[in-house]
Amino acid sequence: MAAKRQKSLDLFDSEPENQEQPDASSAAGAKPHTSQQANTSHMGSLSTGGASTQSAHLGVIADYNDLTGKRVFVIDSHSLIYQVFHAIAEMTAPDGRPVNAIYGFLRDILDILNKRQPDFLFCAFDRSEITFRNEIYPEYKAHRDPMPEALRSQIPEIQRLLRALAIPVLDLDGYEADDILATIARISSERGGECFLVTSDKDCRQLITDKVHILNMRKNLVYGAEHLLADWGIRPDQVVDYQSMVGDSVDNVPGIPTIGPKTATQLLGQFQTLEEILSRTHEIAGKKAEKIRDSVDLARLSRRLVELAKDVPIEIDWQAGQLGRMNVPEAVKICQELGFRSLTEQVGKLAPRCQPVAGWQCNYETLPSLSRLREIVSLILKSGKFSFDTETTAISPRWAKLVGISLAWETGQAVYIPIRSPEPHRNFAFEDVWAVLEPIFQQSSVKMIGQNLKYDLVILRNSGKQFDGQLFDTMVADYLINPGRNTHNMDELSSRFLGHETIKISELIGTGKTSKTMDQVPLQLITDYAAEDADVPWRLEPILAEQLTKQGLERLFNDVEMPLVLVLAEMEFNGIAVDREVLKTTSREFSERLSDLTDRIFQMSGEPFNIDSPQQLGKILFEKLGLKRGKKIKTGYSTDADVLQELADQHPLPAAIIEYRQLAKLKNTYTDVLCDLIHPETGRVHTSFMQDVARTGRLSSKDPNLQNIPIRTEEGQMVRRAFVASRPDSIIMTADYSQIELRVLAHFCGDQALLQAFTTDQDIHAAVAAQVHQVSLDQVSSEMRRRAKAINFGIIYGQSPFGLARELGISKDEAAKFIDNYFATYPAVSQFMHDTLKKAAKDGYVTTILGRRRPVDGVRDPDAVGSSKNRSSSERIAINTVIQGSAADLIKLAMVDIYRSLRHTSIDAQLLLQIHDELLFEVKLDHLIPLARMVADKMTHAMELSVPLKVVIEAGNNWNDTEIVNWRADNV
Repeated sequence: MAAKRQKSLDLFDSEPENQEQPDASSAAGAKPHTSQQANTSHMGSLSTGGASTQSAHLGVIADYNDLTGKRVFVIDSHSLIYQVFHAIAEMTAPDGRPVNAIYGFLRDILDILNKRQPDFLFCAFDRSEITFRNEIYPEYKAHRDPMPEALRSQIPEIQRLLRALAIPVLDLDGYEADDILATIARISSERGGECFLVTSDKDCRQLITDKVHILNMRKNLVYGAEHLLADWGIRPDQVVDYQSMVGDSVDNVPGIPTIGPKTATQLLGQFQTLEEILSRTHEIAGKKAEKIRDSVDLARLSRRLVELAKDVPIEIDWQAGQLGRMNVPEAVKICQELGFRSLTEQVGKLAPRCQPVAGWQCNYETLPSLSRLREIVSLILKSGKFSFDTETTAISPRWAKLVGISLAWETGQAVYIPIRSPEPHRNFAFEDVWAVLEPIFQQSSVKMIGQNLKYDLVILRNSGKQFDGQLFDTMVADYLINPGRNTHNMDELSSRFLGHETIKISELIGTGKTSKTMDQVPLQLITDYAAEDADVPWRLEPILAEQLTKQGLERLFNDVEMPLVLVLAEMEFNGIAVDREVLKTTSREFSERLSDLTDRIFQMSGEPFNIDSPQQLGKILFEKLGLKRGKKIKTGYSTDADVLQELADQHPLPAAIIEYRQLAKLKNTYTDVLCDLIHPETGRVHTSFMQDVARTGRLSSKDPNLQNIPIRTEEGQMVRRAFVASRPDSIIMTADYSQIELRVLAHFCGDQALLQAFTTDQDIHAAVAAQVHQVSLDQVSSEMRRRAKAINFGIIYGQSPFGLARELGISKDEAAKFIDNYFATYPAVSQFMHDTLKKAAKDGYVTTILGRRRPVDGVRDPDAVGSSKNRSSSERIAINTVIQGSAADLIKLAMVDIYRSLRHTSIDAQLLLQIHDELLFEVKLDHLIPLARMVADKMTHAMELSVPLKVVIEAGNNWNDTEIVNWRADNV
């Protein structure tokens, strides 16, 4: 199960659209686990607080002078708090207080506790703005903006939470938090420990050693000397000298005038230290030497300002830093007060993590004989369930060869069956193994447990084998139970629910270029690893099953998501044929068009530049052309698609940049790479469908991502033409729900006018236009319909008057009036949104039509804030999830029904792809009409809504060039 362990998606606060790429272990054949109050002591002190209700999970360390092998984490609290305050949209507690910084900070704390497993954890704070540096240089940090009041008010609650979690808070008069970080880093290193500084402050780069690292939470990056060399071209011991020359305008550190980063790096490369530079200015050419000689005092002053104090006289209670006295009930209470429903649940789960972990009792064996396997199968047939996993040679199942199989049938009892290993005399022929295993794979009453079972099912399909029983996928179960989490991999589940740290794949195959494949791993090592891969899901199953029952998710799990695993495995196994020549021709055409676009862009800008560089583009747009600047970001001013769209009215260059980016993305993502993804034996592309990523319940895909090919642009249509039927006597058929999300909206709100329009099969956009403008249908103009269409879809996504105005090219006031007229015409829609937000504010989550939950923090009570056309991001997510998530439930049900029908009919067809509301099939030409009828029937009757469901069936030689199929006609 190697890379099943690896599957992890660490995003900050967004809906994942694009998925992670395989890591180093992928190349080696790893298999995917998936799809405070300020202290007052003059000498400095710490506060832990909290009742002694839990015991430390890592046990008591008798001698804190020896930290060998221990991991010490120190958080630069203000740095992290500022990050999350600016990154997370406005959130308020039930009493109206701002809480976005508290929410983000707590979420990061939980992330560190759950993923990083610190042995010690401390939080350093700045006690005051005046430090010893101000005595040296009164202007130090003099120009910094004061802390926003909306942030300042959240600091006490953050420290209150830290006291409840018994995380020591460190601060000291006269020193900055960075100095405390430097001091703990020194002490940890001297005592043999490894220190991780959680900060974005570049000053801390001077502290990097082989035992001291910087953890960037936003990038999920442990930053070390190699990263520093790549960024600044210097060593950690040169950071202070580098900053002394470059200075810091934010902290008002003067530096040496005219000496910039490039020059500082060159000088340190030549002279190594600042003192050498100052003493050997006669060896420096040009005016730089004069500037340096004139700035010797400034440089040395700057050095005193930027060098961190490593001897802060602060008492460090190492025992408190072990997290041994968490008052989890108090922390839960605070979270409830602040309205953090999802985080309340996560905090509540800290309690078992703080208990001593019992010994991992297990009995893992390498299969000695087929007779032993028969005994195990007999036990499985009696119990009616088993846990299953495969080890393979590649991360992509269609490209992988089977290395071995592992089974668990009791807690701690598991066996590994080698198929390929470095010990050939101990290997078993797969067909001999299957002959023994087949009874448990063909019994519909037997349950198979596992992590990311879809992968294993595709591996079986590669050998012509299938499973016909029940499934329990621990990855998918946790996705339903904890949809707000970014990862559901087995390592994380084992740690979170079982308190057990699993064997890491790198221990078996290594990393990088020297890594090996699983069939080269010694048999004893792979036995322990693979057997654990079966044992862990077995132990997780009862825990997750109980949670599914408590949250009312059993039907969704058993009737939709588990049968869907079989469907997705079939789709991945099938793949879709791709025409190489069409791809090559399209790629050449895209290259020519990009070349022409580049010439046009350079002509418009008046000079050549790197079009792919946001910084260089920003200089052209805002400095040279003087266009209106948009939102400020760390690297300057944003040049994202929204900004360029706004600028397109001022100058033709932004529109050309948008066209360039869209074309380049299609070329780089599809036409240039799809040929390499064509399987040499099947001649098809086999995308991977992910069931555990999108929080609305939608499916996503990767390698390649086929969800994002635009259908309405000419370029997207050119890419779609490359997807074809694989046989001359076959054809591509598509089945697309018509306006499914609007129909779901009509079902939920029950508006009679909308229900009537759908029941009589009217053009919904024309019908809405007629209602809003109070004209008859035949008087609706194309412009009226365009506006109605924009607001119909905009309503689902919480579009503001500003957004609608930009899309339609009208004034904000005109857009606001149009939205007002819409809600006046369809008051039931407004009431549905009100009720949804009211419930979300009360419960902290929203549900889809089948009960799928999504935690949503920060939703305001609509009765408290009044009607608002400007929804917060949380409120937009809440409304969209109910509608889009219900549409996702619907098409998943349809896919399961269609898959079952195809298995029990004579129709020669395969389900190939699902793209949101569309299904794609390959069907033998003379079976097209029977397939169209069956698919239309299953899709329109997958769920009974208060509006009829409509499906558009089209067919053609490729995915793009299709025509509507008149499947209803008896004479076809």
